[in-house]
Amino acid sequence: MSDLPRRAVTRSAKLATLPLGFAGRTALGLGKRIGGRPAELVAQEIQQRTAEQIFKVLGELKGGAMKLGQALSIFEAALPQEIVGPYRATLTKLQEAAPPLPVATVHRVLSEQLGDDWRENFRSFDDQPTAAASIGQVHRAVWHDGREVAVKIQYPGAGKALLGDFTQLARLGKLFGALLPGLDIKAVLSELRERIAEELDYFREAEAQHAFALEFRDDPDFHVPDVIAANEMVLVTEWMDGTPLSRVIADGTQEERDRMGLLFVRFLFCSPARVGMLHADPHPGNFRMLDDGSLGILDFGAVNRLPEGYPKVFGQLTRIFNQGDMDSVVEGLRAEGFILPGIEVDVDALRGFLAPYVEPTAVEEFTFSRQWLQAQAASVTDLRPTNVVRQLNLPVSYVLIHRVHAAGVGVLCQLNATARFRDEVIRWVPGFTDDPDEQPLSVG
Repeated sequence: MSDLPRRAVTRSAKLATLPLGFAGRTALGLGKRIGGRPAELVAQEIQQRTAEQIFKVLGELKGGAMKLGQALSIFEAALPQEIVGPYRATLTKLQEAAPPLPVATVHRVLSEQLGDDWRENFRSFDDQPTAAASIGQVHRAVWHDGREVAVKIQYPGAGKALLGDFTQLARLGKLFGALLPGLDIKAVLSELRERIAEELDYFREAEAQHAFALEFRDDPDFHVPDVIAANEMVLVTEWMDGTPLSRVIADGTQEERDRMGLLFVRFLFCSPARVGMLHADPHPGNFRMLDDGSLGILDFGAVNRLPEGYPKVFGQLTRIFNQGDMDSVVEGLRAEGFILPGIEVDVDALRGFLAPYVEPTAVEEFTFSRQWLQAQAASVTDLRPTNVVRQLNLPVSYVLIHRVHAAGVGVLCQLNATARFRDEVIRWVPGFTDDPDEQPLSVG
């Protein structure tokens, strides 16, 4: 399984290095303070070393540790590049090149899940995976009726390893508290643990994918492969050809980039209204540019169920931010739990932090670029205790919505897409347009 830790005892040992290392650094810091070094400088040093160790360990592990790292991506802006650079590189490597299962193990899982005569379901089956991720891998095959299919196979033991990670991570609350004092890490971990349990349930994934496939069938903008068969650890869906979004990012024309960027935003914003669910894993590997110019979508293991659509307060606060009323924005964020009681934030710093998420909705047409995102992030890239990112909390109900928005902005900047994104927000996000009957601020 290459050099990635797989055995539970190894994973526990790696996670256990976090609190031990933190205790050592805290003691060292106390010694330096006694020796006359400024307390603030010592505290900043401890925070930086703590961050380095957190990201190093999370980056070396798959499963639950990696999922937490993804969820905390919002806080990367608060940390210097030299800290998060190696972590981000390791995370990308894990996402793009997870080690494949041995062929014998693939056959064993198929026998256990589909029976010893599993080959009778297929006219052909490619033993080499076409893609691999954190909990499973995908094989190309031809179903018994001649249809080309994708066969998703879960890694044996993936569930136990994932949930074991969260048991370990739940013990590290104080450590994250030192780095991010405004974050209720236990609530975030609890929510992620529930979502991970859902990702392990291929029946649930099949249900979600089938719902998306039905809603978008014959849609000119989107295509979702339908489900053909499902079992606890095996999911068979229609095969979908197309150009991976990563290739459009690398060498697509500007017209292709703009088109894919617009459809990407349209899909994410319209899905809660149309399907009652939000695709919660929007990295480029899950999207394809199809020959007819539509957007193909894969992997529905992580979805946020929003039966009433996007929370209305999301659109309201975006509109209020654009109107310049930051006092009401702060009030709304407090009411929603983004700012915990007793935590005070710098309003100008908060405005700078929120701008990448809100600024594109304030103009008729917007261009996302890496340079723009880097400029926006520059105002919050320090480790001082007053850094606004370190003061914010991530409410449980927004964990996946945040994950989608943070990753989505990143994808759009990679695409360097220009389009009328505001139109999509007006059409699909409740609360964004003025409501004459609305109270000055509705956040309850």
